[in-house]
Amino acid sequence: MAGDGPELGDLLGMGAAIAGCLVVGFGIGWLADSLAGTFPVLVLVGLLMGVVAACLYVYGQFKKFM
Repeated sequence: MAGDGPELGDLLGMGAAIAGCLVVGFGIGWLADSLAGTFPVLVLVGLLMGVVAACLYVYGQFKKFM
């Protein structure tokens, strides 16, 4: 039946959002590290924040289909 789960466009959008979260988290961490001179501490923190943001986004999107 149509409408039971996410469609291809929904899944592609989620993939793009996950990639965006990771890239933005890495970028902010890298920028902060380059200014503070603490490489790789803030890069790892930024990546962790990106992973958390991506997980929360995916959870929110899939919650619509449960």
